[in-house]
Amino acid sequence: MGLSEQLERIREGAAERIPADSIAVMHRVTEELRTSGIMDRVLRVGDRMPAFHLENTRGETVSSADLLAKGPLVVSFFRGKW
Repeated sequence: MGLSEQLERIREGAAERIPADSIAVMHRVTEELRTSGIMDRVLRVGDRMPAFHLENTRGETVSSADLLAKGPLVVSFFRGKW
């Protein structure tokens, strides 16, 4: 199964378990972000992400440079509950 199919299954599953009013808020806010012009300022595939320092779940400061020294880095952002 390709990535497109996997993402479609995830969307279908989310539509079944997330309340309709929450989905409506998510779609509205996503559209507001798109119309804000933010898409003109996001990183594109192949762009380099700027170096950063963030706190991990234990409150320790983590550097992207330190993580990259260990190998490839995947960054995931969790917004929490809408």
